[in-house]
Amino acid sequence: MSSSEALARLAEERVDHRFKGLPPDADGLTVGELAAQRRNLFAEADGFGSPVLALSAERLEHNLALMEAYAERHGLAFAPHGKTSMAPQLFHRQIEHGAWGITLAVPHQVRVARAFGIQRVFLANELVDASALRWIAGELAADPAFRFVCYVDSVRGVELMDCALRGAARPVDVVVELGAGEGARTGVRTEAEALAVADAVARARTLRLVGVAGYEGEVPQADPERVRSYLRRLVGLAAELDGAGLLKDAEEIVVSAGGSAWFDAVADVFDEIPALSLPVLKLLRSGAYVSHDDGHYRRLTPFARVPEEGALEPAFRLWAQVVSRPTPEQAFANAGKRDAAYDLDLPAAQVVRRNGVEHPADGITVTGLSDQHAWLRTEPGTDVEVGDWIGLGLSHPCTSFDKWQLIPVAEADGTVVEYIRTFF
Repeated sequence: MSSSEALARLAEERVDHRFKGLPPDADGLTVGELAAQRRNLFAEADGFGSPVLALSAERLEHNLALMEAYAERHGLAFAPHGKTSMAPQLFHRQIEHGAWGITLAVPHQVRVARAFGIQRVFLANELVDASALRWIAGELAADPAFRFVCYVDSVRGVELMDCALRGAARPVDVVVELGAGEGARTGVRTEAEALAVADAVARARTLRLVGVAGYEGEVPQADPERVRSYLRRLVGLAAELDGAGLLKDAEEIVVSAGGSAWFDAVADVFDEIPALSLPVLKLLRSGAYVSHDDGHYRRLTPFARVPEEGALEPAFRLWAQVVSRPTPEQAFANAGKRDAAYDLDLPAAQVVRRNGVEHPADGITVTGLSDQHAWLRTEPGTDVEVGDWIGLGLSHPCTSFDKWQLIPVAEADGTVVEYIRTFF
């Protein structure tokens, strides 16, 4: 099945009780039929319930275009991390906006991407699951155009991969992951360990070493100097492996890094990569940009440090309804941990809607979340009543997308123009 056919089948899925916040009278319609009705998120007659998570059509497009321009301006290839959204429709829009491919984290996510025709996958993990490796080998054998790259960070991991892949038609491309420092996450800790892993790959006929990778977001006590120092180690490791002849079988040398907090440092340091024996694929992997947020990444985004490059815009808003106003100092809305990200920051009250009129949520603070309730502290004189709709800004896109299977994409006036299907 082609990618266009797979995406078209998403529009044929029937709307029913599985999908939170959608109009009850839409049950039985296909997603495509519902989208064609262009219902309004805020019109009572159109039937959207609360809570409901929506994406801004305009801001989503802005963010896609901004990162496309940024990567092109800095000479970077771009494989945004798909774990953020796990939405094949967004994967393809990212590729349409210049992405080289999609980064993923675990085998299930790769299966989703392949089901929707993604041709280039960068797996930011060492893969030692034998059944998953055999499936990858089958995909590579069946589709000569499919490119797959994953991490290695141990001799033991290389041995397990080699054992599982015996008899594979094509070797699996791997990059040595350099850890970001003591106490950081995965990856070899020293260049000597990296060379040992690279040597093990050279002895494994089922694998092909094509470069190096890392994640600067794990640098302990990260600041610009420490992050750039780590990235220069990564670049130096690529040069060392190349000089030792360990990348001679690659078609191009992959050097990859880039979360959503330090991609400016990645662009700067990757611009310093010296001439190597082969062309270099400078691969950035930032993923949170697609929706951005109103908390964690709003504070950390490099665009705040380099405003001349542009600015991402938060595209999510969670709409909940005030269901209780027990005291003048307190109110409760009907969205909680099942609906909103809360691992990095609590949601932030932004606007209140009543009778079609919207005003700032002044004096309203989210102080906690229960499973299905948001606890709201209200300052004296705050204008909020039972029945009002509260628009909440969210922090951390990865734990916002994963709570919703079908997300309306609404234009500024509330007209819903499409629905994004997620696969977590």
